[in-house]
Amino acid sequence: MIDGHSVLGVILACGGSEGLPCKNVRDLAGKPLIAWTIEAGHESEYLDRLILSSDDEEIMKIGRDYDCEVTFQRPSKLAQDDTPSMDALLHEIEQVESQNYVVLLQPTSPIWTADDIDATNAHCHQNDGKPCVTVTKTGKPPQWMYTLEEKNRVESVMDRDERITRRQEAPTTFIRNGAVYLAATAWLRD
Repeated sequence: MIDGHSVLGVILACGGSEGLPCKNVRDLAGKPLIAWTIEAGHESEYLDRLILSSDDEEIMKIGRDYDCEVTFQRPSKLAQDDTPSMDALLHEIEQVESQNYVVLLQPTSPIWTADDIDATNAHCHQNDGKPCVTVTKTGKPPQWMYTLEEKNRVESVMDRDERITRRQEAPTTFIRNGAVYLAATAWLRD
């Protein structure tokens, strides 16, 4: 809870990954990948409730083993590789008691802490529930990025008249790191 506003943490974890099969249950430094996310959620100062949404029995068992609430098995139509996370998240929040804020914690980004969850939550709350995401500084500016086109021709990903040839002249840029997504529940529903 943050200033009287309730906070729901949701972990979305499918079992049928094509890129890395069984990724959520694979061992990472002595415990299943998903356990790192569950533990960070439990350590958060603001999460009132932490639930796991999955279609996979093994993932759900691990969730329960780590004291994460598993409300039900997610329908398979919401657990496909091409299913948008937003669809699964909205389905999950419609099934449980309403909370003021919803935090989506992705188990495939385990190198973060409860402090990251709480800082994102505090920022979201200070901005009246507008969506917040965690980001990471990029290693290279987008002005130096290209796509490889036909006949190995490179094309800049940005249309810019201004050339940046020195790192010091490039603006600082960030990319979503996939760890924490947070918004007011009403905003998500709208």
